[in-house]
Amino acid sequence: MYNIAILGASGYTGAELIRLIAGHSSMKIKALGANSKAGQTMAEVFPHLRHMDVPALVTIDEIDFSDIDLCFCALPHKTSQEIIAALPKDLKIVDLSADFRLRDPEEYTKWYGNPHVALEQQKEAVYGLTEFYRDEIKNARLVAGTGCNAATGQFALRPLIEKGVIDLDDIILDLKCAVSGAGRSLKENLLHAELSEGYHAYAVGGTHRHLGEFDQEFSAVAGRPIKVQFTPHLIPANRGILATVYVKGDAQVIHDTLAAAYADEPFIEVLPMGEAPSTRHIRGSNFCYIGVVADRIDGRTIVVAALDNLTKGSSGQALQNANLMLGIEETEGLMMAPLFP
Repeated sequence: MYNIAILGASGYTGAELIRLIAGHSSMKIKALGANSKAGQTMAEVFPHLRHMDVPALVTIDEIDFSDIDLCFCALPHKTSQEIIAALPKDLKIVDLSADFRLRDPEEYTKWYGNPHVALEQQKEAVYGLTEFYRDEIKNARLVAGTGCNAATGQFALRPLIEKGVIDLDDIILDLKCAVSGAGRSLKENLLHAELSEGYHAYAVGGTHRHLGEFDQEFSAVAGRPIKVQFTPHLIPANRGILATVYVKGDAQVIHDTLAAAYADEPFIEVLPMGEAPSTRHIRGSNFCYIGVVADRIDGRTIVVAALDNLTKGSSGQALQNANLMLGIEETEGLMMAPLFP
């Protein structure tokens, strides 16, 4: 049984980690850090988790890490790097923030607007897209979870870029993300009256921070600079991401390439040719569904990927990586079926 700490336990990804670990046979939650809600019980902060026998929330300074085997950091970017830099150097950490995703400190400053203050930890961090960094993650001390949008786009595109079966200079990624992707903090534009009954594009024109991950990862796979055209949209739903990707390439070849790449992956499902997934099909699960449809214009193809931003896009991915880091079966605690309706 491994002892687990969760920092940022009062946020959505923290709550999702607690929910997932409830069904895990080899992990026990020993500490829950949440400075803003320290002193409160889980029943007070998240009533849907009141049945769980977990510690009350405390400040991070109050946690004794001497008997903690692995720590999940579900903190905001900038805060996360400062906290992680001060944690014990032998502690295994899965970070859910953006702070260790980008390998180049200058790129981090460019996309996140502040200099990195934990450069030594950044050097050792392994990018946490499990299906493509599995071997490195197994031996890592610090794993950087991906952005939820970045994960969705990469699942749809990485194998296609690697095999060169699409035009690498003409990739359009149109993505819809549910409101929980923005976190639990109060924001005027996320009020029900502001968000419901419509949806809107944001970070239009190439300003979204997850583009830093796309640039880094796609360019590494291709062996040359790759830039995708990417527009995210905020939809009035609680969970889910749907990425619709427009590429130039033969649909059957694209489908075969994706099917071969994910044939042995427990959480990635490539649908039969011509089918497209919905966020309804993966809600509350660690699965990602990918569909391929031939466009009516010859030589053009549409790839659609769906995942739950809080599970496969964040906390489920984090638990998948933690399993590998601790030598546990990768799927442990993660094989629950999606919620429907």
